[in-house]
Amino acid sequence: MSTVLDGGMASQSRPGNVYAAEVRPSNAIAHEPHDASVRLVEALREGDERAFASLVQQHHAAMLNTAIRYVSSRAAAEEVVQETWIAVLKGIGQFEARSSLRTWIFRILINRAKTCWRREGRSVPFSSMGGPVDDSAEPSVDPARFLDADHSTWPHHWRTPPRDWGESPEEKLLSAETQAYIRRAIDGLPHAQRDVITMRDIEGWEPEAVCETLSISEANQRVLLHRARSKVRQALERYFETKS
Repeated sequence: MSTVLDGGMASQSRPGNVYAAEVRPSNAIAHEPHDASVRLVEALREGDERAFASLVQQHHAAMLNTAIRYVSSRAAAEEVVQETWIAVLKGIGQFEARSSLRTWIFRILINRAKTCWRREGRSVPFSSMGGPVDDSAEPSVDPARFLDADHSTWPHHWRTPPRDWGESPEEKLLSAETQAYIRRAIDGLPHAQRDVITMRDIEGWEPEAVCETLSISEANQRVLLHRARSKVRQALERYFETKS
């Protein structure tokens, strides 16, 4: 499969990993062994303070990073996280283990963050609220980069193919300046796309957990991830063109 790094002749519909060299999930979230998760839930229900402290230590930083994607300030994000922990303590008795404990916690967090977003007077795009994604509404790649369907030799082939970024694209992606540019490109994505690409490619979530946490279908997640990766790759193409 082509990636955004290889500059290959990838088809319009084939997603690739945006930053295959840079963003190996360094803080990938570990899976919860079932027995350990059950014991942890039981301990939380019994009011075990050490169990709760362990849970906070495990997830607090990632929760704060997630909340910051929704709200206007770090202080607001910290408030969202605190509200989430209170909700977890109050609701642990009703936790039915239909999803993992981590997924349940992050679903509460995101719902609280969206509530805070609305309190701040922002408008939340329908797609970021977990609604269906229109696969035909927005092309992943500018159609002008492809030849017309009635082209005599190469219908639908690249008119302007992705550029070859050289023999070592990894070195380019590892530069601090490029890292910062990637982050800005992700920050500029529509909310739902930003959530999915951040969870999948930066934080290391499994696809199933992303779907459960964001309350989206597997098909929606694939579309959002593909669009996000395509846009970040296009941003990187423009960036490297300015550096050539």
